[in-house]
Amino acid sequence: MTTEYLRDTPADIERAAEILRGGGLVGIPTETVYGLAANALNGEAVAGIFRAKGRPMDNPLIVHIAEIDDIQRFSLAREIPDAARELAKRFWPGPLTIILRKGDAIPDEVSAGLDTVAIRLPAHPAARRIIREAGTPLAAPSANLSGSPSPTTAAHVMNDLNGKIDAVLDGGACDVGVESTVITLATDIPTVLRPGGVTVEQLRGALGEVAVDSAVLHKLEEGRAAASPGMKYKHYAPKANVVLLKCTDEEFIGYVSERGGRGVAALCCDEDVEALRGVKTVSLGKRGDYEAQAHNLFDSLRRVDGYGDVVTVYARLPHTDGVGMAVYNRLIRAAGFEVIDLENS
Repeated sequence: MTTEYLRDTPADIERAAEILRGGGLVGIPTETVYGLAANALNGEAVAGIFRAKGRPMDNPLIVHIAEIDDIQRFSLAREIPDAARELAKRFWPGPLTIILRKGDAIPDEVSAGLDTVAIRLPAHPAARRIIREAGTPLAAPSANLSGSPSPTTAAHVMNDLNGKIDAVLDGGACDVGVESTVITLATDIPTVLRPGGVTVEQLRGALGEVAVDSAVLHKLEEGRAAASPGMKYKHYAPKANVVLLKCTDEEFIGYVSERGGRGVAALCCDEDVEALRGVKTVSLGKRGDYEAQAHNLFDSLRRVDGYGDVVTVYARLPHTDGVGMAVYNRLIRAAGFEVIDLENS
């Protein structure tokens, strides 16, 4: 298969839509990460996403729409509760996915057999234009090989999926840099299943009581079904082994410096680079600036592998307030939940 490289032009938007109407796969830009899109109402087309990515079939997908009326127009959900309308009013278009009871049009390939569906209205204008031109909602997980860092540029998509999908449309670098926040409204208390650019604090400001699922910061319990993408499997990992350190800034510098040398790198902050002389470094951004760190995270993880000889990369365990929770969530999964606690050793 030859993967077409398309650009954000009216002719190429129509070409992407044509491929999608025909049951093909297209890497599309969103403000979060690039998604691997297929017609969400075509189970056979959606199954192609799993094959191309090497993604387990029990991992549900997110349905992307161009406007909120698409939920009813395409029978995506049984109903739109008041809480969903309030969230949509505040955060759509944007990096928030809302889980509702699924409608009759959703094939099992999208929902992984669950009775719910995850829906998002992306902010990237090219994504919405493609959805409108295709005339159908699009199922679109991240456009990468399953388990690897998510793509934030079209080049990342081509690196992972060239020859495996029909096309990728280059809409520039993603603004947010991590996948959308996922909140389920199919529980008694609205519950965050995956953190992202819309924070828990913002959601509580909109809805009042909002819980955070234990699997956001910890490994999913054995035997429990994943209600959202990003809950069950090791994700976002470079080829190098990611090891997280729970420590002070000084402890991080000391620990990594002692182990610096061939095969070792540090995923660090701007302020650490000078102190880590002799250690390969990739900076996420300024210390405490979690929005910038989220924006840079996946590109930085890919840059670690770009060194070629890095076997282990050490990173500091982030705080969990604001967007820091999203950075924590991605890093803890990239590390396979391996954390060395220097504060209590």
